[in-house]
Amino acid sequence: MRDIERLFNEYSESHMNPTNKLIHSLAVPAIYFSVIGLIWSIPVPDFVAQYDINFAHIIAVPVLYYYFLLSGPIGAAMTLLTIACFLLLEQIAASTVAVWQVSVGVFIIMWILQFVGHAIEGKRPSFFTDLRFLLIGPAWVWGGWLKRFNINY
Repeated sequence: MRDIERLFNEYSESHMNPTNKLIHSLAVPAIYFSVIGLIWSIPVPDFVAQYDINFAHIIAVPVLYYYFLLSGPIGAAMTLLTIACFLLLEQIAASTVAVWQVSVGVFIIMWILQFVGHAIEGKRPSFFTDLRFLLIGPAWVWGGWLKRFNINY
């Protein structure tokens, strides 16, 4: 069994309840967005800022590399999600609201929803046993969509 399949199977064990799965399909990508937003908000040195990049751009490279190591289609899907997050964050950054404020709000609300989902499920979140599941969660959501469209990962 490939590593991605094993990780998805293991992750799925604590995500069987339809309500919990629905909550996760919304909350997990939103948490991914909020974490990128929080990293985006860390000030960068001037020699980095002159290239119009921030720490979120820098961190995205090894994270996306990890996803591509797991699966090409998962890597491509996570790249699309990451690009969408960057585009939305650019819009927020151009507004009067600070990116970090939006990110903290989304992060808190979505984690509360996640824990509600796990209370309904009656099982602890997967990342309590393996921190890799913090990265697997968003890929798992995409994996579900890829299956619906008959795209093998």
